[in-house]
Amino acid sequence: MTADLLCMGEPMLEFNQLPPNPDGTRHYLEGHGGDTSNAAIAAARQGASVGMITALGQDMPGDSFIRLWQREGVDTTTVQRTDRYQTGVYFVTHDQDGHHFLHYRTGSAAAMYAPADLPVTAIKAARILYVSGISQGISTSACDAVFKAIDVAAANGVAIAYDTNYRPRLWPPARAASVMHAAMAHADYAMPGLEDVRTLTGLTDPDRMLDFYLRLGSKLVLLKMGEAGSYLATADARMLIPAHKVVPVDATGAGDTFCGSFLARLLGGDDPQAAARYASVAAALKCLGYGAVGPIPTAAHVWEVLDAQGASRRNGVR
Repeated sequence: MTADLLCMGEPMLEFNQLPPNPDGTRHYLEGHGGDTSNAAIAAARQGASVGMITALGQDMPGDSFIRLWQREGVDTTTVQRTDRYQTGVYFVTHDQDGHHFLHYRTGSAAAMYAPADLPVTAIKAARILYVSGISQGISTSACDAVFKAIDVAAANGVAIAYDTNYRPRLWPPARAASVMHAAMAHADYAMPGLEDVRTLTGLTDPDRMLDFYLRLGSKLVLLKMGEAGSYLATADARMLIPAHKVVPVDATGAGDTFCGSFLARLLGGDDPQAAARYASVAAALKCLGYGAVGPIPTAAHVWEVLDAQGASRRNGVR
């Protein structure tokens, strides 16, 4: 199988906090996380041909991810298994300030991934390579592997998509900005988050943020602004994409769902504006359930909402 979209990064077994019982005891929903894995599943549920580039331990969490991806139609032939390292784990808690993460990832199989591990042939055959700041921030070897993957993709006409997804516990802003922006200079699709850009650049005005990434080299910039929607820009035009309004219960993985759905619709033939509007609905629907993966909507669910809004299907699938 040759996947059109290859997502590269770290999968992690997830334990997501549920509402407390009346006696105050806490319970956690076991699930699957990792930003690029979430995006891969989102893209697959929208009908795209998707594969993962990563490493997993020869352990229960690793086996669980293989079963998950195979169940979701995500190709696993480019997933490396190792008995030297374990698969990472993280916890999600919730309070009045939002959701918070606690990661156990040091020395994970994905963090130990190296340039020599790359499936070069698969990358050459793909249409889009998708990576994130987390893909590079987890270790020096993983960072180098992403740079090599970008080089292979760029040399073979494969489009590159990059989501900043800055995590301060992984690295300080100055180093993150230096590495991410060096990678994003080669990105066809830059998909930074508003708060990430404020931290990485010091900019506060969305238009100046778009200008920054366009000058950096990206052909298209899609600035994710949460409840304010997204801001799409090319060298010739820019437009605001409104957020789809819902009452969220858990925003974990919403940005990943947005990215995966956007790329899936580009592969499906949509223009960037239509793809971003579709992704806005998909990301909002994801927030209606707990966990990073379970609530990701299918294409049928997203199109049901878009149909109700009178949106054109264009090249969309039911």
